[in-house]
Amino acid sequence: MRQIFPGLDPKNYVQHPLHSSERMWPETNCYIDLWIEVLASKGLPPEAMFGFTLTQDFEGDQFTFFKVPLEDLEALYGVRATELAIFDRVENHIEAQLERGRICLVEMDSFYMPDTHGVGYQKEHGKTTVAINRLDLANRELDYFHNAGFFHLSGEDFDGLFQHHLAETDPPFLPYTEFAKFADGNPSPAHIRKTAERLLRFHFPRRPSANPVRAFSAVFPAQVEKVADRPFGFFHKYAFNTLRQLGANFELAASHLEWLDKDGFSEARDHALRISEVAKTVQFQLARAVTRRKFDALASVLDPAADAWDGLMKSLAAKLSDASEAA
Repeated sequence: MRQIFPGLDPKNYVQHPLHSSERMWPETNCYIDLWIEVLASKGLPPEAMFGFTLTQDFEGDQFTFFKVPLEDLEALYGVRATELAIFDRVENHIEAQLERGRICLVEMDSFYMPDTHGVGYQKEHGKTTVAINRLDLANRELDYFHNAGFFHLSGEDFDGLFQHHLAETDPPFLPYTEFAKFADGNPSPAHIRKTAERLLRFHFPRRPSANPVRAFSAVFPAQVEKVADRPFGFFHKYAFNTLRQLGANFELAASHLEWLDKDGFSEARDHALRISEVAKTVQFQLARAVTRRKFDALASVLDPAADAWDGLMKSLAAKLSDASEAA
């Protein structure tokens, strides 16, 4: 029975500081959160990968569900991730990859995941992504990364997670799965830093051409009015896919800029943190608006975040231009 990181134990696992409870958004989204913990477990700095956060846009009904480009993972860390074809039982594929030293990222149903107790576990079916560190088919148990932590499940939860209740006549369980191949050794800190700087310059011109926060602000009150007509549980889904993705994205952008150059990017970092802070505050205002059914005040609540987005991009334009001229 192979483990990718043999020294890890769910009972005493210590999460990375990017998931500290002191942060505005201790959890971001399932894909980014598990990569933070997987990379940290490999002894690599996850802060280096967030240059791509500058490309987040408002997509009309949600902010971009931000995911690190697989090309960035390979360039920074030598981690090669790609889709894994599923044509057999999922657990058989995972076992085969674990034996080869590769970790699998699998879309699973949080209904069967005890770490979501009080939210999804045994209450609501929902799609999420986990990275499996250890799999024991004989004893029906596994250890896995999910969100901001590292967990264990077994028994009936194991059976449910792998859909063992399905009959022959049911559609097969074919979850989207990726697998990651790690380099033999970690790249040097100098390589990672130099590559992160290059990727920031690469992603900056790929930022939205128009301010995405202003685009969201223009439709925010009308969208919230419709949310108020839905069951209250829908509010959480809307907030997650709008304000949480916006706020978490730019808090990570701030951490990236601080990691790259704490002094040189201080102004840009502060603008990114301001976006995150406003998104957090507006999330509470959103809840009150839905409860009281008063939406007019929402028309301007995002203005400080929109101004901060403009300030962030202006500051980065000047800083990156200066760096190019110096080079």
